[in-house]
Amino acid sequence: MMNLPNLIFALVMGLLMSLSITLAITLVRVGLKENFLWVWLEVWMVAYPVAIICILLYRPFATKITLKILKSLELKQD
Repeated sequence: MMNLPNLIFALVMGLLMSLSITLAITLVRVGLKENFLWVWLEVWMVAYPVAIICILLYRPFATKITLKILKSLELKQD
């Protein structure tokens, strides 16, 4: 369900993750060239909205899987 805390989380997490991932990938693919910053920003402008949408879509599913894994680990420890 979409609510304000989930939206804010998606915006912040999407920003941090997309900046980090596009920085690393652009650095590997382009290197520290003269136009590095512009290439990185161009790639990031595509990645950021995609990251937000993915976080909003996948978060409920990821939460369910996490809970199942934790429950399974709890049973194996007994």
